[in-house]
Amino acid sequence: MNSDSTFSDAPFLADNLALDFINSEYGVDDKRHDCFIDDQSVADWLSRAEVLPDINGQQLPDGLLTEARELRDTARNIVHAAISGAPAELAVINRVLEVGCPIRKLEWHDDVQHFRIAVYQNTRSPSGLLWPIADALVSLITSEKFEFVRQCEAHDCILLFHDLSKSHRRRWCSMATCGNRMKVAAFRSRKKAD
Repeated sequence: MNSDSTFSDAPFLADNLALDFINSEYGVDDKRHDCFIDDQSVADWLSRAEVLPDINGQQLPDGLLTEARELRDTARNIVHAAISGAPAELAVINRVLEVGCPIRKLEWHDDVQHFRIAVYQNTRSPSGLLWPIADALVSLITSEKFEFVRQCEAHDCILLFHDLSKSHRRRWCSMATCGNRMKVAAFRSRKKAD
């Protein structure tokens, strides 16, 4: 793993929060990059994904990096198991769902004079900050559209994506990167054969 990677390197091209989270570890061949190098890089990724609640200067919970990596590995295993129709270990995902579950409260809203449901995310534990990822994963793998989750067809790419195109014929994580590389390689192969 290249420890010089940062959250800004993380590709957001999967059309799904959980898959983008899994893709925070990426690369081709044996050159892998991990965007999570410390607790702050995980928080930065969550902020970029627009799921980090306002923590009002509060310190990040200890163990965020460890739990994020554990959740990412588990999520990757669950997605691959779901694609192949096999069981997977669910303890980590279920723990994050249980421990991190936001608290819903009924409150009176003075400004408009009616009741509303307020949702408070648990910001004191890593599971609380990672709960939106776990929730997105559960929604994805139980969705009827899960069948459109794909792994990039480039032989050396590990990225996953949710093919939401109209024809469901998307083949690569990104046409600008892997799609172009594979088309150039195919062209060269054809030219060499001539």
